[in-house]
Amino acid sequence: MLPSLYLKARADKRLRQGHLWIYSNEVDSKRSPLNSFEIGSLVVVVSDKGKSLGIATLNPKVLMCGRLITRNVKANINRKFFIKKIQQALSLRELYFDKPFYRLMYGDSDFLPGVVCDRFGSDLVVQLTTAGMENFKQEILEAFDDAIEPSGMILQNDHSARALEELPNYSERFGELGEQFLLEENGVQFAVPVEGGQKTGWFYDHRANRAQLQKFSNNKTVLDVFSYVGGWGVQAAAAGATQVSFIDASEKALGWVERAYELNKLGHKPELLHGKAVDQLKALIEAGRKFDIVVLDPPAFIKRKKDLKNGSAAYRHINELAMRLVEAGGILISASCSMHLADDSLADIVRASAAHLDRDAQQIFKGSQAPDHPVHPSIVETQYLKALFYRLSRR
Repeated sequence: MLPSLYLKARADKRLRQGHLWIYSNEVDSKRSPLNSFEIGSLVVVVSDKGKSLGIATLNPKVLMCGRLITRNVKANINRKFFIKKIQQALSLRELYFDKPFYRLMYGDSDFLPGVVCDRFGSDLVVQLTTAGMENFKQEILEAFDDAIEPSGMILQNDHSARALEELPNYSERFGELGEQFLLEENGVQFAVPVEGGQKTGWFYDHRANRAQLQKFSNNKTVLDVFSYVGGWGVQAAAAGATQVSFIDASEKALGWVERAYELNKLGHKPELLHGKAVDQLKALIEAGRKFDIVVLDPPAFIKRKKDLKNGSAAYRHINELAMRLVEAGGILISASCSMHLADDSLADIVRASAAHLDRDAQQIFKGSQAPDHPVHPSIVETQYLKALFYRLSRR
């Protein structure tokens, strides 16, 4: 029988409305002292009135101490349990995608907090970000093996969230894995590194937004800033862009851009600009360069609420630099993966930047994350991605 975690009065409201998280200050520490539980243990969550709310994993060392993984208090948390969760997530992806390249499991939004998995055809990249899921590592890996039957799988446990859970970073390989994953997105081929890339190697979340970029790219010049392996720019090139320039701080990442050009047999050569984005943008401005389309897809400048002021200033600075490089009548794509930056806030940043540079801006498309990153209706944090397309004109 699992131990009980009792909540304070009215602390169950959010859970009853569909949320999955429990904070340490919501726990009745007299009835169930947090220090009496092991890190990563399973508990039955109980309201102050004695109503069982479900089973959660627990880490008594952190503020977000509990994560509900099922509302069935009689459930057996074993390999079969995880297989069912994976099959449920798989059915959603297969409903939408006709090829096996997508985020297969998206943590809370797929009702399995702490588990992320990206699929690259017959290969999987799995991340476990909580102590509770780490304790079930073997069962989870076996469940992916049973549900998907991958040729190869890598456990890429190097996410920053693991440090908050007091978990070490490491990676493990299983099955047959080479040095690269091959994938297709919007009809364009890519190769990404199995190890040493960013996060799980690819960012499937911008799939729909990159498809929108293709509609504008024919016979255009494009600048892809923070390009990584070229997800935006290569798709623009495949859609008929006459020239694409890529900026990234990683020389290795730019090498994968060249690999994508080879895979897609693209006619022109990419312009590879190695260095910090701000420095490269300033150099292009000084050189008098202009582009029909500029794509800004930076890393999260606002990782915590306390970073909001400085992070917003960073978004403003990078957007103003990018605007200076957009031809009159050209397009700026301003993206953000910062959960704490609201859609309206990013729009305000672009508006203020345009006004400061005496440009007229028209929003022509507003994008979010692809369907393989579903939004949990009770957890606003699962909706994080923004991609705003603007046509810029001279006043």
